[in-house]
Amino acid sequence: MTTTLTSKKKQPKQGMLNNVMRQFNNAADIIELNTNIRKILEVTNSEFIVHFPVRMDNGAIEIFTGYRVQHNNALGPYKGGLRYHPTVDIDAARALAMWMTWKTSLAGLPYGGAKGGIQLDPTKYSQDELQRITRRFTYALGDNIGPELDIPAPDVNTNPQTMAWILDTYMSTKSPNERSKNLHVVTGKPIGAGGSEGRDRATGYGVFLTIKFWAEHKNIALKNKRFIVQGFGNVGYWAAHFLKKEGAILTAVQDAYGSIYNEAGISPEDLLDYAKANKGSISGFAGASPIDNTEFFGLDCDICIPAALGNQITVNNATMIKASLIAEGANGPTDVKAEEILLKRGIDIIPDILCNSGGVIGSYFEWLQNRNGEIWHLDEVLEKLERKMRESFNKVVQKTKTQKMDMRTAAFVIAIERLEDTYVQRGIFP
Repeated sequence: MTTTLTSKKKQPKQGMLNNVMRQFNNAADIIELNTNIRKILEVTNSEFIVHFPVRMDNGAIEIFTGYRVQHNNALGPYKGGLRYHPTVDIDAARALAMWMTWKTSLAGLPYGGAKGGIQLDPTKYSQDELQRITRRFTYALGDNIGPELDIPAPDVNTNPQTMAWILDTYMSTKSPNERSKNLHVVTGKPIGAGGSEGRDRATGYGVFLTIKFWAEHKNIALKNKRFIVQGFGNVGYWAAHFLKKEGAILTAVQDAYGSIYNEAGISPEDLLDYAKANKGSISGFAGASPIDNTEFFGLDCDICIPAALGNQITVNNATMIKASLIAEGANGPTDVKAEEILLKRGIDIIPDILCNSGGVIGSYFEWLQNRNGEIWHLDEVLEKLERKMRESFNKVVQKTKTQKMDMRTAAFVIAIERLEDTYVQRGIFP
């Protein structure tokens, strides 16, 4: 029994790496990517696995395993989140780091791609234990992260508080006269610790913006359009919040604890308040009825937003989907084979490296402010974010038209071509 469960758990992780490589190879074949540059881009630059001890509240010592994968830094410092989840392993980190490289390249940012995290279930640890785990992980990574080398950010089950602990630990390892120069070692920090206005909603707002741009492109009004959201963390909530303001109706939500449905609509704000008071769970929310998890992706709706983990839309449920648009709030939520089914059915997909890039763009704005000693107002941040995302969206749409390809392929082609140009211009050392 144990062997079977283990193999089931490992399958999606390996699947994510397989997916990103297939996506990369597909685009690389189309543009006939230089063979030597292809060899560089299909492997990671550096990989770190650290095992470190942490004392638990009961006095016992527990050993944790942390990962940081740095895929490519041809365009600038490595950039990417840290997640705390049982599925974190080296293959997952490799896949996510590669996606970050394409995402930052597509967005036109001066960043490369990285990703990492710790293999754990954060619900099993106290706040004090999570703080000690985070600080010890930061210390174990040492100078393998840095404000001009590799800049972590929040991801699944990490948040501004996590970033504040990393910042404080990292700065404490520097001499007093050097500490203030390292404020931008992480992004997604609390405002009081050097964070940026708007960073909390940047990813979800970016998901909303790409849906809005798509609707404008298709001459579709978002008012009264029904949408469902998988994952009701930071990304799912803010995407739902902004869509509701446009008149769209949230009809169903799924999280790690269950699924709920209300044809008349669910208030994102009421659901968030409930979840906060219910240990993060949406289960039991009075404003909707529980449904079976297997029914979720088959619900009648116009827009589906997977904003949880990777490999959620597979060949097993792709034929059930009734939405005309899938907006990927999560990284790698759609399996390659499932995507083939969806595209044949005429369902549009806004790919993750475009759809959820608002987070890394918001992080870039925070990094710039820290670097330059500036403080931007919320309106300024959101205005800059919208301009940047519209620019990326328009490039992708233009590429789909001129080269007759789907949005994901177009996004990958743009991202890879930018990296290819960089290597051609700079050459390879020595």
